[in-house]
Amino acid sequence: MPLPLTLRKQTLNWGTRTYVMGILNVTPDSFSGDGLLVSPSPSIGVGDTAHEGLPRALGQARRFLAAGVDILDVGGESTRPGSQPVGADEELARVVPVIEALRRETEVLISVDTYKASVAEAALNAGADLVNDVWGFRADPELAAAAARHRAPSILMHNRSKPANADVQARLGGRYVGMEYADLLEDVKRELMESIAIARAAGLSDELIILDPGIGFGKTVEQNLELVNRLDEIRSLGFPVLLGPSRKSFIGYTLDLPPDQRADGTAAAVAVGITRGADIVRVHDVEMMVRVARMTDAIVRPPLKQ
Repeated sequence: MPLPLTLRKQTLNWGTRTYVMGILNVTPDSFSGDGLLVSPSPSIGVGDTAHEGLPRALGQARRFLAAGVDILDVGGESTRPGSQPVGADEELARVVPVIEALRRETEVLISVDTYKASVAEAALNAGADLVNDVWGFRADPELAAAAARHRAPSILMHNRSKPANADVQARLGGRYVGMEYADLLEDVKRELMESIAIARAAGLSDELIILDPGIGFGKTVEQNLELVNRLDEIRSLGFPVLLGPSRKSFIGYTLDLPPDQRADGTAAAVAVGITRGADIVRVHDVEMMVRVARMTDAIVRPPLKQ
């Protein structure tokens, strides 16, 4: 069992309950339709609280807190199939004011969803606690060192996303097709271990590492379904595991539903993921998924009798 992780005044006791991470997409182009920006480029400087998405971000965060969220995940760049990257300056202008404002209001844990070292550094200085890197320290060679300097717990995600394999349909959104793995679970585990090696080499200790199998990132619909069902094999690597199935295209293409109608499919994936050992679930529909997590925990992780 991974060692407990204490951040601020909270201790994450892995294996005893499921922790819920609520998504704050400070973008205009989220695949899920919940982007908190209207225009693509806020005309502000980093740290300026006149951020046009700030009131919406704070309002959503307050709803999540009232529902019992454990972690707020703030991201400033869409990672949907077919999305366009944004520069570090724009990403900073999107996320830093939100993190600063959240930290003034709450002691809840905050993660920054970025693969750029400069963004992570500024976010951690602004009050973020964790780094959530969709490229598992492979995109920016400086990110692992930045996380280690701050002793920031880091979520390392598996990712084989390639624009050439993205298939985007108007109603159901983007998915990946033609992704080839010699052995899906063994390949994902091996590549996650390579990310762990990068983290260790930078000085990040094992108790600060969390793994994410990368649902939706360079996997076909069928491969995503298999990963959820076999999540316990990722958990067997000995690290806490985050599962992020929320509203993703593998649900949409399975049920033939657009992103705004995928809450029940997400609930099913979250419940199954918890039975397979998920420690954190990253979701959009926090109110519903907190209830799903609590109910599933009551079944598969009952409290010890006194």
